[in-house]
Amino acid sequence: MSLLVDHGLWLVFFVTLAARAGVPVPAAPLLVMAGGVSMAPWLPTAAAWLLALGVAVLANLAGDAVWFAAGRRYGHRVMGLLCRLSLSPDSCVRQSESLMSRWGGSALLAAKFVPGVSVVAAPMAGALGMSVPRFVAFDLLAGAVWSALFLGLGALFSQQVDAVLVYLADAGLVAAVVVLGGAAAFAGWRWWRRRRFLKSLAMVRISVDELHALMGAAAGSPEAPLVIDVRSGTANQLDPRVIPGAQRMALPDITGLAAGLPRDRDIVLYCNCPNEASAAVAAQRLAGKGFTRVRPLAGGLEAWAAAGHPVALA
Repeated sequence: MSLLVDHGLWLVFFVTLAARAGVPVPAAPLLVMAGGVSMAPWLPTAAAWLLALGVAVLANLAGDAVWFAAGRRYGHRVMGLLCRLSLSPDSCVRQSESLMSRWGGSALLAAKFVPGVSVVAAPMAGALGMSVPRFVAFDLLAGAVWSALFLGLGALFSQQVDAVLVYLADAGLVAAVVVLGGAAAFAGWRWWRRRRFLKSLAMVRISVDELHALMGAAAGSPEAPLVIDVRSGTANQLDPRVIPGAQRMALPDITGLAAGLPRDRDIVLYCNCPNEASAAVAAQRLAGKGFTRVRPLAGGLEAWAAAGHPVALA
């Protein structure tokens, strides 16, 4: 409370900026508190609330602009890095691709409210070639809606916010333990969910060297392995590299197209996501259809390219 009263606007700016940069700080609760404090009787209420809103929107734009520029310059590599650092790396890429392909620029607004995707939306917009004016317009709108929502909640429930802050201050160490314990429990729950997901995808992978040897030994023959790229259209746009000869078949289409796939050849599926999550899910779906010679590619496209094997551009 004292920090908000003495350094309110600076605190709102730097915490919101840090959150947009990907630092795990509680920006939304802080804005709720700031909205409540802005209703204090000694402050010019409307001016205090509007100043906090302006500062929060500016911080949103500044933080997102850095990642937008990084996406324009480094493309898919930025998303890969951010998703590996998230609590849900296996679904981060797929969720952000789905949002951007369905919503376009509006995804910058929707992503603000989707944990694990909010930081990825800006660099993905840059990597997909969104224009700077379009990005600034959508990001300003997204920042304004997100900031106004939490500041508005604080203003609406200012008395309750004040009571909670007083209670937390009186509780002291107990309150700190409860808050930190809640954060640890949430992180532990996400970790458990991810471990369960990875366990469900446990299956034999084929290494990039094994696949390269198979393709070389059976080149041009009916026994050559069928290689399938299960990435989405958005992912292929972000990273146009493909394994030579690979067929494109996005994950949602795998089950419907299974009837046209050969059962007497090795089928290797690859993606460009952590733990080959999409490729493993696709392999499981084909296995459920009775395919016995289907495996995901360990390490996916990145491992294939890193091993020095040839890639083509789609």
